Amino acid sequence: MAPIGVQLQIDDHHVMIDNGILQVTLSNPEGIVTGVRYNSLDNVLEVLDNENQRGYWDVVWSALDGSGKTGIFEVIRATSFNVIVESEELVEVSFSRPWDPSLKGKFVPLNIDKRFILLRGCSGFYTYAIYEHLGSRESQAFSLGETRVAFKLRKDKFQYMAVDDDRRRYMPLPDDRLPGRGQPLAYPEAVLLVNPVEDAFKGEVDDKYQYTCENRNLMVHGWISNDPAVGFWQITPSDEFRTGGPLKQNLCSHVGPTCLAVFVGAHYAGDDLIPKFGQGEPWKKVFGPVFIYLNTVAGEEDPLTLWDDAKRQMMVEVSSWPYSFPSSEDFPKSNQRGNVNGKLLIHDRFVHDHDMPTNGAYVGLATPGEAGSWQRECKDYQFWTETCENGDFSIKNIRTGTYNLYAWVPGFLGDYRNEVAITITPGCNINVGTLIYEPPRNGPTLWEIGIPDRSAAEFYVPDPNPQYVNKLFLDQPKNKFRQYGLWERYGELYPQEDLVFTVGESDYSKDWFYAQVPRKKEDKSYEGTTWQIKFKLENIQRSATYILRIALAGASLAELQVRVNDRNKPRPLFTTGLIGRDNAIPRHGIHGLYWLYSVDVLGSLLLEGDNTFYLTQTRSQSPFQAIMYDYIRLEGPNPKAKI
Repeated sequence: MAPIGVQLQIDDHHVMIDNGILQVTLSNPEGIVTGVRYNSLDNVLEVLDNENQRGYWDVVWSALDGSGKTGIFEVIRATSFNVIVESEELVEVSFSRPWDPSLKGKFVPLNIDKRFILLRGCSGFYTYAIYEHLGSRESQAFSLGETRVAFKLRKDKFQYMAVDDDRRRYMPLPDDRLPGRGQPLAYPEAVLLVNPVEDAFKGEVDDKYQYTCENRNLMVHGWISNDPAVGFWQITPSDEFRTGGPLKQNLCSHVGPTCLAVFVGAHYAGDDLIPKFGQGEPWKKVFGPVFIYLNTVAGEEDPLTLWDDAKRQMMVEVSSWPYSFPSSEDFPKSNQRGNVNGKLLIHDRFVHDHDMPTNGAYVGLATPGEAGSWQRECKDYQFWTETCENGDFSIKNIRTGTYNLYAWVPGFLGDYRNEVAITITPGCNINVGTLIYEPPRNGPTLWEIGIPDRSAAEFYVPDPNPQYVNKLFLDQPKNKFRQYGLWERYGELYPQEDLVFTVGESDYSKDWFYAQVPRKKEDKSYEGTTWQIKFKLENIQRSATYILRIALAGASLAELQVRVNDRNKPRPLFTTGLIGRDNAIPRHGIHGLYWLYSVDVLGSLLLEGDNTFYLTQTRSQSPFQAIMYDYIRLEGPNPKAKI
């Protein structure tokens, strides 16, 4: 039997869209999702919550006009409702709120148009929004700290969460985080479950940051109800509208049960990823569409198989991108977009005489800027892909505009940027030919520590304190870094003296701690730490220059100083100065933003035989002022350089 047509019902306070599979109810004219009826559940959203706290778009914003209004959380409540399309095949509705000077200081200074779409025969609904900052003198200057879509599900039903294949489990209840049941730890998001409703969770740590994902992997996540068997999933088929590129990390699902689609956020990056808009600066961006998918099983089938079905549906949505059905002219369809293809090779004469293919390199288009600027870009769109075995790449469905082409290659340092800007026009197919990336290199590798992959995952990640575990990660070596409190383990391993790494003897997977954190002293204060790299050199060219490459996987209000063969020298050979606000360590991240430094080391500073680099992280007001290393390499002098 053919699926029934989509029906729209409008009354004074609610709008209901029904296609016979599910019914979506929104407040009129605010545009808050107050109910989703599916299967035998009259509402999958938390009925105990106020209607305006169930399914909503929100922002966190700050005024930049000296008024002092900062960090304002606002659920977007529209003031006008309109039907965009109404047919048996599709209903699209709009909930909008224009901004004018009379609203200054009261609401985020944006025109916002929230859209919701329901299709015939579709087991889910779509939502997207158009944000616009007007290019007029009256338009207020502000920064956008966060924007997202949030759904709060019924806690009595949705108790199994899936973020990826390795992070899925029955979860503690929201009540377990309340006083008497949960004990707050170093920060409010982390709670030790001391008296949970279910004894099985006793002694575990619950922390939403343990379930964050990188954009490149954040495509489907959600929750499962066993009785009735219902899955609720948030599917993001494209990264183009999320900020910070493929490695940016965002929250997704966590205890609540909460399901999020985050588009702009400062987590794991800090202020660098907060877009700032001047007075009268014109800007418009479409966030989404994202797909809210609901599914069920037949007969006695295991409800947990709904996760596998959600992954299949995610692939269907990806193959359908860009969607053909959104009505807004601000969302271009496939024939209004362009494509770019080419080949990326890498040239490092100290690795191979010939250009090498870049299998698995990341190639992307983003706003014109400096090499690597894409990871801090937070106003416009980005489009990324990976190279094939021979270095070929193809980036499809790019919005019109002017971009730089960027790339980075796992296994090699640095960032590539093609100096020639690329202008995308509707229907274009641009072949950029063969591009050659020459990574930073001055001379041969004398020694190296780690793998240049923008992550500290290859280094030593300690076992968690048995008092603070998440059992999910106990048998998952690749997720070990997600355990709570690992930063405290450094002081236990090195109570008096700091880490010493001896090139040729030490193993970085066992002997290089994943993060250079301050040490806690007996009086509970903290002190900076100095790590040593000991190495031997022979036949030193005293008038030549050696290069120490230091790639950081993250930094948070830290300062790295480098000294050579004299740890007490008043002035370091090099200092980063105060850098970073990614706060990745307490948020269980194995990286934040990427930093690359090249330190000139004169041969006259080195000794025949034994040498030592002293790496000091000086800042120590909190346990989280720290850095994570990605990779360190000492290069010999350039053999072609004149001595």
